[in-house]
Amino acid sequence: MASSYYQEMQENFKNNNKSREFPAHSAKVHSVAWSCDGRRLASGSFDKTASVFVLEKDRLVKENNYKGHGDSVDQLCWHPTSPDLFVTASGDKTIRIWDVRTTKCMATVSTKGENINICWSPDGQTIAVGNKDDVVTFIDAKTHRARGEEQFKFEVNEISWNNDNDMFFLTNGNGCINILSYPDLKLIQSINAHPSNCICIKFDPTGKYFATGSADALVSLWDVQELVCVRCFSRLDWPVRTLSFSHDGKMLASASEDHFIDIAEVETGEKLWEIQCESPTFTVAWHPKRPLLAYACDDKEGKYDSNREAGTVKLFGLPNDS
Repeated sequence: MASSYYQEMQENFKNNNKSREFPAHSAKVHSVAWSCDGRRLASGSFDKTASVFVLEKDRLVKENNYKGHGDSVDQLCWHPTSPDLFVTASGDKTIRIWDVRTTKCMATVSTKGENINICWSPDGQTIAVGNKDDVVTFIDAKTHRARGEEQFKFEVNEISWNNDNDMFFLTNGNGCINILSYPDLKLIQSINAHPSNCICIKFDPTGKYFATGSADALVSLWDVQELVCVRCFSRLDWPVRTLSFSHDGKMLASASEDHFIDIAEVETGEKLWEIQCESPTFTVAWHPKRPLLAYACDDKEGKYDSNREAGTVKLFGLPNDS
């Protein structure tokens, strides 16, 4: 028996399953993220820039392009409660904090290595950045100084605080989730989550679950309190690159090199919808208030010159008649 939520969302996507694409960059887009109020979407690209769009009714309107990094922008995220600030992590060994009100770079913080992942603590006070050498640096978001760094003896993939800000999670190359106390970074637990490389991690907005995606193509859903696996989603065939929970915590989008994005109902694991793609997906992000999913794929330009990257950002969930 399908839940009423399932039926409601099926009905919603039957009428709102249009995807639209918006030019964003001159090369592939690695990362997309929404501001906390859902007014803006930021994207980070191999072209060394970030772009910011404003969401107007059924479209994204490009507001600005942020230049300054000397290498690829691999990941970005917004301040958890201030809708004007976002931070970018780059292979140029810096992170940059940007303010959309002034469109300027507020701070450039030098780090020790090529940065590949970044997250902002739920209390807004700290930015954590991980590099290719498996060092995670904790940066004070106000003074822009490094508070400390931690060298790990394993391949660090994605990093995240829990919603309560008192634990720090890392997914690693051995398929484990390492859970540290925060701020003292003592190992609380190491969970053998997957038989292969554990790639990504996301917490649901309600704080009940977190999800991990791995190279074995499985998405696992975990109970935050009990730290046990509640269920697995296994519709993808390729390593899971990116995950996002909807604003109500009831849908989970996951994507990979498969040519579709899976949208699952969290409580049952059932497939709610799938978004067809023509190429692998790098990044997905649900809007913080509406059933709209921003995403970016490895799309190529045109029919003839198939080597040129399209650099577009896409939005799914728009009205079919829009």
